[in-house]
Amino acid sequence: MTEAPEDRRLVYSTDGGSLVPDKAPASRKTAAKSGIPDDGVVRVFRERRRGSYVTVVTGLKEAELQAVGSDLRRRCAAGGTAKKGIVELQGDHRDAVIAFFKALERRVKIAGG
Repeated sequence: MTEAPEDRRLVYSTDGGSLVPDKAPASRKTAAKSGIPDDGVVRVFRERRRGSYVTVVTGLKEAELQAVGSDLRRRCAAGGTAKKGIVELQGDHRDAVIAFFKALERRVKIAGG
């Protein structure tokens, strides 16, 4: 068998991932990955998915996520979900969501374009 030249590089390996342990705390890792700032401001924006709109609410704490998601779905008479720090409502309900948070005296912003 011939010896491999030194200029060859590894193309694929089944070895584990990074050999250097990541020392960042878990909360900072998730905030950095999601790109959502953790500054206490509730952000409401609209996304277009498969030809329809979805209202997305971010900036909520995990403890209040399910309760607020349930209240918003009931108030807007729309379906949706609340998971991973995000509440999603089917349809464009930005005005109703902003009015809901202003009534609770929370800081709220319309995010996106």
